[in-house]
Amino acid sequence: MYLQSKNLHSRGLPLPEASKAMVMFHGQGGSSSGILDLADHLQVDAFALLAPEATAKSWYPNSFMAPIESNQADLDTGFALIRNLIAEIEQAGIAREAVYFLGFSQGACLLAEYLARHADLYGGAFLFSGGLIGKRIDRRNYQGDFKNMPLLIGCSNIDAHVPLHRVQDSSRVFTEMGAQVTERIYLDGPHSVIADEIELANKILRGE
Repeated sequence: MYLQSKNLHSRGLPLPEASKAMVMFHGQGGSSSGILDLADHLQVDAFALLAPEATAKSWYPNSFMAPIESNQADLDTGFALIRNLIAEIEQAGIAREAVYFLGFSQGACLLAEYLARHADLYGGAFLFSGGLIGKRIDRRNYQGDFKNMPLLIGCSNIDAHVPLHRVQDSSRVFTEMGAQVTERIYLDGPHSVIADEIELANKILRGE
């Protein structure tokens, strides 16, 4: 089970004691402890927070804008990890509607691609500086209905790693699939999680 993996770290409440859970994915070169530090700024008192750490701190080897085949083997591994974490959270008695996702950069891309391929009503998703994976977006890969799930996607308009058009195209796909999308594009912003994104995430976490 992944919860016994040395590559999975946690904060907050133990799963059996929590009423909600958040799965958090770091960016390339980042760490589980680094992404968990965001919890200091999020309203997650009742949450179990789970953050896996990628081998060599990278979820897949090539740019997320490369042909998806070049990353597929590692994406499959990441997707299996997410599925197993969701299963363990549900086995602990937490409803799928109380499961949230947060990712930054490469971690946001991994989560975006997984969620679009397995759309369902979760508590919400926060995608910071990321988008759907592949040289082109193939809408045929994505199925299901988010049933009005809140989804926040934010990025700089000049992000060196994430083209603006991919963020906007990803927002469009998520909207078409029934997500309640909040998109924020930050003029001349950095490749990082900024205060406004945290404020918007907290509004979703409060159910506003």
